[in-house]
Amino acid sequence: MGARQVTLAEVADAAGVSLATASRVLNGSSRQVSDALRDRVVATARELGYLPNASAQALARNSSVLVGLVVHDIADPYFSSIAAGVTRVAEAAGLVVVLGTTSRAADRELELLSTLRGHRARAVVLAGSRTTDRAATARLAREIQTFTGQGGRVACISQARLPADTVVPGNRAGARALARELAGLGHRRFAVLAGPTELITARDRVAGFRAGLAEAGIELPDSAVFPGAFTRDGGYRAALDMLAAHTGATCVFAVNDVMAMGAVAALRGHGVRVPEDVSVAGFDDIPTLRDLAPALSTVRLPLEELGERAARLALGDLPPRQPRTVRVAGEVVLRESTAPPSGAGL
Repeated sequence: MGARQVTLAEVADAAGVSLATASRVLNGSSRQVSDALRDRVVATARELGYLPNASAQALARNSSVLVGLVVHDIADPYFSSIAAGVTRVAEAAGLVVVLGTTSRAADRELELLSTLRGHRARAVVLAGSRTTDRAATARLAREIQTFTGQGGRVACISQARLPADTVVPGNRAGARALARELAGLGHRRFAVLAGPTELITARDRVAGFRAGLAEAGIELPDSAVFPGAFTRDGGYRAALDMLAAHTGATCVFAVNDVMAMGAVAALRGHGVRVPEDVSVAGFDDIPTLRDLAPALSTVRLPLEELGERAARLALGDLPPRQPRTVRVAGEVVLRESTAPPSGAGL
């Protein structure tokens, strides 16, 4: 059996103070206690090996040392890179990051935020695209307002559709610029692995890519757009659908890098060479791309910086009067997976 935990009442008794005074000292209440009493209580607690109750501390301060980070999928390098940025800022402030994953379920996102509110988390960063489900967005907005009304702070990395400070990645503009660069290589027939149709990030990237092609005088037909899960396996299956459709594409754009990695595997498995037979490009520039051959052309987002910026917004000294929007641009990076067209296409 483990050692019995020392109680706050025992600390108060040993220090010769009231239970209320011991609680004010050790649980961080804003009510003042004299320096002499404080020193006596702290010394007694240390001598007895007392461990403060985190819930009691949060109640006394109306906040805790917790920072919540809610992401769709921590296995996705996009989110793990963002998490690294959030954690770096929070830990520098002496805070502890608590991670929750949603698997892209709106109800789970709402549940996690409510739970973090119950634990009086000081701040929460919500990282992940909004969806076309307006009712779910409205429910989340109400929970954010309740959370902030109780003194917490929320920042998002997504589209600016919630009552919170938001870091907005340049999805549409980045995809538009990528389309122009790929058209500049000489490609005229494209296919797009489009991600989930209800995910606004995916929709924005498809729309931006289509607009960039239009500027080059190229039309992207709906028959050349293949939806799929925002995962490696989703990209693999979407690429199989594309191969079966015989689009004649000489260049494939996957709306995120993990889908592009799945697509390259599917193409290779069917004897299609990249970039000799078809070019492939992605979006995000996740860290694991350094292990992919050929190196993937993509749109680079500063993922850790997104996390850092969102954490700083959430942990700033004073809450803003109105939600702030910080826009972060992407940068086109062309690598070995894209080249001028040399064959008949898929």
